[in-house]
Amino acid sequence: MSLTEGFSVTHRRYVPHSHAHYGGNLVDGAYGLGMFGDVATELLIRTDADEGLFAGYSNVEFTAPIQAGDVIEATATLVRVGTRSREIEFEARVVCRSAPERGPSAADVLDPPVVVTRARGTVVAPKQD
Repeated sequence: MSLTEGFSVTHRRYVPHSHAHYGGNLVDGAYGLGMFGDVATELLIRTDADEGLFAGYSNVEFTAPIQAGDVIEATATLVRVGTRSREIEFEARVVCRSAPERGPSAADVLDPPVVVTRARGTVVAPKQD
């Protein structure tokens, strides 16, 4: 286990077209928040040997749209360690995006990635006996 500030975990996921809810193949912002919950769970497993509980967000910023066909990368970075609380900074980035103007399955790697969501939240680890 590594209970060190700066420790981070990253997940990547393809955004299927079935998740598009709005015109232009847009996906709701909660998609990124769901990824933050998953990456926070792995971070807590690695730092505390337990999934922990998400207590809440102190800040959430939606900075760009998520679209169906995107490949999203979400990173959780431990920024503060309390007795049982863990403060985490989150960032979600689009690393690949579909390019339908070139064909139905065309896509591009984005360099640099596009930041779509940033957040800061607190999770709670169970009391160790």
